[in-house]
Amino acid sequence: MTLKGKRVLITGGLGFIGSNLAMCCLEQGAAVTVYDCLDPRSGGNMYNIAPIENDVRVVLNDIRSFEGVSAVIRGHDLLFNCAAFTSHPNSMKEPLVDIEVNCMGVINILEAIRRFNPSCRMVQIGTSTQIGRMIHSPVDEIHPEFPVDIYSANKSASEKYVLIYGSAYGMDTSVVRLANVYGPRSNIKNPDFGFMNYFIGLGLQGKEITVFGEGRQLRTITFVRDVVDAIVAVAESEAGRGQVYFAVADRQYTINEIATNIVEVIGGKLRYVEWPRDREAIEIGDAVITNRKIREAFDWSAKFELREGLQLTRDYFADKLREYLR
Repeated sequence: MTLKGKRVLITGGLGFIGSNLAMCCLEQGAAVTVYDCLDPRSGGNMYNIAPIENDVRVVLNDIRSFEGVSAVIRGHDLLFNCAAFTSHPNSMKEPLVDIEVNCMGVINILEAIRRFNPSCRMVQIGTSTQIGRMIHSPVDEIHPEFPVDIYSANKSASEKYVLIYGSAYGMDTSVVRLANVYGPRSNIKNPDFGFMNYFIGLGLQGKEITVFGEGRQLRTITFVRDVVDAIVAVAESEAGRGQVYFAVADRQYTINEIATNIVEVIGGKLRYVEWPRDREAIEIGDAVITNRKIREAFDWSAKFELREGLQLTRDYFADKLREYLR
């Protein structure tokens, strides 16, 4: 499968990952439909597709609506599900909303494909945090999962739904798990959508970047263009059917190293504070993840080093900052 001439549906397509995927799919000659509800708690932004708004079809609806998903699924060759209720802290405060989006919403998509477009391929976007705390290093695709927050637990459950539908109904499904993705079109004004992009937003404004504790915990981070290339590689290959992959870069950085690089490349200043109780309760510690499986399957590896990715991110937001801070 190649994307040229294919009809691609991206749920959550106005968000960070989804909008970058939309750009890539168009570049490769696909016809793209973006489906998003623009829930402010989930990070969608119409400005993310400003350069391509005349080239994509936009459907404003929610994956919690089975009727809405069913109406749009017909006629598409490929679906990327980037839609999610993405906040770890908010999932603890609003667990039922998280279940509705991250579990019921995914079931809606799967049922719509099964009933109305069974030949449609689906790639589900997963998260490294569904692993929970690292038991052995590095983390791989068969690492045990003991998530520590509701969002991560529901993402783990939804991944299993995707794989079950694939095996039980002969559907073409795959999962790509991501970890700490950063870059252009990210939500930079809210810490609930990832610490790194929030740090970048603070740096762009010349503000103080707060690091909890000493910031010694390790994180695997990946530039968004590398992530998009990995997701597309999985979608284009029959080898990805029924598989789960971690699409992550090769090396890890401490939170302190990440924050220091952001200050040096983008701006801002560092401040160290004690851990807030609610954040410490769901902190997973080190997260060292291997990309061996996806590298060997598709000859994929991350190309962008941290500072290069930060420079590209800085350049993207330089004249667009107000569109992302509203």
